[in-house]
Amino acid sequence: MNSLNISGEAGSSEIFLNGKLDDLNRFIKNRKTCIITDENVHHFYKDQFPSDIPIIVVPAGENSKTIESAGSIHRKLVELEMDRGSLLIGIGGGVITDLTGFVASTFLRGIAFGFAATTILAQVDAAIGGKNGVNLDGYKNLVGIIRQPEFVLIAADTLSTLPREELVNGMAEVIKCGLIADIELFNILADAAKNENPFKHTDLALVCGMAAKVKVDVVNIDVFEKGVRRHLNLGHTLGHAIEKLKKIPHGFGVSAGIIAAAKISIKEGLISKDVLKVITETLGGYGLPLSYNITAADAMDAILKDKKRKADKINLVLLENIGKATVKPFGFTELENALVEALK
Repeated sequence: MNSLNISGEAGSSEIFLNGKLDDLNRFIKNRKTCIITDENVHHFYKDQFPSDIPIIVVPAGENSKTIESAGSIHRKLVELEMDRGSLLIGIGGGVITDLTGFVASTFLRGIAFGFAATTILAQVDAAIGGKNGVNLDGYKNLVGIIRQPEFVLIAADTLSTLPREELVNGMAEVIKCGLIADIELFNILADAAKNENPFKHTDLALVCGMAAKVKVDVVNIDVFEKGVRRHLNLGHTLGHAIEKLKKIPHGFGVSAGIIAAAKISIKEGLISKDVLKVITETLGGYGLPLSYNITAADAMDAILKDKKRKADKINLVLLENIGKATVKPFGFTELENALVEALK
């Protein structure tokens, strides 16, 4: 397996590309180990999990990514007599990687953990970079910590069982990576999106590997999101608000958020309408939504409770071109006025 490395203040992590669940045995190293997964992954892949290891299974979906779920798992780890030398492995998508990383980072003040990422969203975003958090009262990742997993196994063999909606959901983050830092990746996706079924023309292992490299490169420069790592939030400021208000999958909200950010980028004189057109065609070609019927006032109410708020400003990620992002701080009134136009 090819691999990428993250190293910095929050620890070191090795990301293994194009792997298989069978590869997990190499990481256990005679340590007391526990697996956290969800019902769907357990149903399809339990026979490929490392043998003779306790498994904690949680319901699939965002409702499992809470303080209450984390506390329940903490108690089970006590019952299993997990200690400071133990290993926690999360096998699943973004909910499981976030939850596992948070639990491991807060149990006994921190034990080792790693991931086997089984969805596109996890493979290119949630599992990489050390952000581990849970939701609070419906607000995304409001409680969390930055601490690197020991390893991330990109389990390419699991994508074949994903329902189409989950494939579509994940492509928002892949397209985002191309938009902010890799024009070659974006062009590959834009070409595939011209086909009636773009997934037949998309090498998922290739594009997920390219997107993962974008995130690794960014995190290695800025692990604590003080600068360039903010670019990874393209589409997320509004996207998280839409996700909460409309109860939709993460990638669907991000897609609509990217379109809004592109429209604001045009208003700011950064990109042309032609750039917006190709972004719209690419997102739409993969079946992603381009907008939702929400008001700027409702969006702002949700945005102001988001963790990305800083004092009286919101840092909004905009585009200077395909493959190049920038950040501009907006005052609350200024941002709401911009959203009035962008949400039309």
